[in-house]
Amino acid sequence: MSQHQVHIIGGGLAGSEAAWQLAEAGIRVRLSEMRGGGDMTPAHQSDGLAEMVCSNSFRSDDGDSNAVGLLHREMRALNSLIMNVADQHKLPAGSALAVDRDLFSDGVTRRLMEHPNIEIVRERIDQLPSDGMTIVATGPLTAESLAHSIGDATGKDSLTFFDAIAPIVYRDTIDMDIAWKASRWDKVGPIGDGKDYINCPMDKDQYYTFVQGLLDGEKTDFKDWEKETPYFEGCMPIEVMAERGIETLRFGPMKGVGLDNPRTGRWPYAVVQLRQDNDLGTLWNMVGFQTKLKHAEQVRLFRTIPALEKAEFARLGGLHRNSFIRSPDLLDPQLRLKTSPHIRFAGQITGCEGYVESAAIGLIAARFAAAELGGKTLPPPPSDTALGALLGHITGGADADSYQPMNVNFGLFPPLADGVRKKDRKLGYTQRAGQSLAVWMNENSIKTN
Repeated sequence: MSQHQVHIIGGGLAGSEAAWQLAEAGIRVRLSEMRGGGDMTPAHQSDGLAEMVCSNSFRSDDGDSNAVGLLHREMRALNSLIMNVADQHKLPAGSALAVDRDLFSDGVTRRLMEHPNIEIVRERIDQLPSDGMTIVATGPLTAESLAHSIGDATGKDSLTFFDAIAPIVYRDTIDMDIAWKASRWDKVGPIGDGKDYINCPMDKDQYYTFVQGLLDGEKTDFKDWEKETPYFEGCMPIEVMAERGIETLRFGPMKGVGLDNPRTGRWPYAVVQLRQDNDLGTLWNMVGFQTKLKHAEQVRLFRTIPALEKAEFARLGGLHRNSFIRSPDLLDPQLRLKTSPHIRFAGQITGCEGYVESAAIGLIAARFAAAELGGKTLPPPPSDTALGALLGHITGGADADSYQPMNVNFGLFPPLADGVRKKDRKLGYTQRAGQSLAVWMNENSIKTN
């Protein structure tokens, strides 16, 4: 490719989705990714595009009663590469959309490499380009040199928070004489049989001993500049949750409610759940067990969990610093940097949280850019759609002074009309969103996938 029309910096989920959307619109793209060019982040394991770092789940795929499931539906309608490849490599996970993370990344990488309008360059970009249409999708692990350049361009200090990674266990080292497979309330998802999770039960004494172990365990040391950095609530390390109270974990990731232990006929006092992480079913991740415990401490403590006494770990938990910009102050409704409108931001660096949300903002940033290159202006999706609600939060709906990472949720949507019963509200949100998205797509001549 001799000349590009849009330069995308960052090959994560947002950058990959943006590249695909632009390329499918006939626009030539240069996609710069530093992994594979001699650089690596503290959290990534490979140089694959769209690598899923923390979890292998895109969360709920229920588009009738869940905001993220609705976002899935809207992205599929808009020809999302991320959703298409995720659907090809989904794993049993109840009503959630979980994928084999390696096959997923390989699939995205292959599709982008094969596209004639995309040039993938393994290079680190240290400065924001001074001209030319650019989408910055470097994510929460933006290289320090580029982060400084962004700070210089925005005149604002970046906000930061910590994100933690959950351990992954080899399936054949889990004691199934103690553990059992089931989904909460035996709920059956689009694939699977209602037995999508491996459950490791704890009685009261085992639970209290484990929580004390979390509190006493040796943690990762902080550097001076890290000490005041807040955590994102949706990815809270398990030991930090434990500090909030002895029972906190029993009402969070270790909740036993709705899980009948076939050996006792009762719900366990607490439970550790594992979710399938690859297509072969050989790797399972510990759900909600993001941690900043030191590695040796993780092995020692997690082997005290019933059924994991002989567990072997394909990956232990970790901790990394994430950064995002103060988007409500800095970006216009088209995701352009107000002080340098040739630059758009997309993905988690904007302050959205989650794989799906990151890809969704990459998708809409690319469609805005494609329209601009065609001499048109694409209006933002309606605020009562999942995509429009998320975009509105990022570009002005949130208070900039207290801005924090946010998953899509119905709290971002405009209220429903008076008189809608509480039990009907979720369906009301999704039905209204479907109608609004269809009108927006029709008015802007966007073809339905």
